Amino acid sequence: MAYWLMVCRHRAGMEELRARHRDAHREHVATGGGGVARVLTGGALTLEDGETPVGNFGVMDAPDRAAVQAFAEADPFAKAGLVEAIEITPIAARFQAQRIDPLTR
Repeated sequence: MAYWLMVCRHRAGMEELRARHRDAHREHVATGGGGVARVLTGGALTLEDGETPVGNFGVMDAPDRAAVQAFAEADPFAKAGLVEAIEITPIAARFQAQRIDPLTR
């Protein structure tokens, strides 16, 4: 397995759509997209006010970039049209993932 930083940028002004799909998004994270990847940690990205959502991120444990991309594209936020862009960046192999209590069950 390898570690990845996934950043999903959301379309502006879509707070209501985001709220409607939040529970399904959280379930997607909890199951690792049905076992595609493991979300070690993550959360919402906001404007500087700390409240207005502009995206979400996840530190992922997955075999390759394709698995992280598949996870991101299957996310209910993405399927609903909320996600505008997905960025995936490798994290160094020496990353100390064992120090994190994973979000994926």
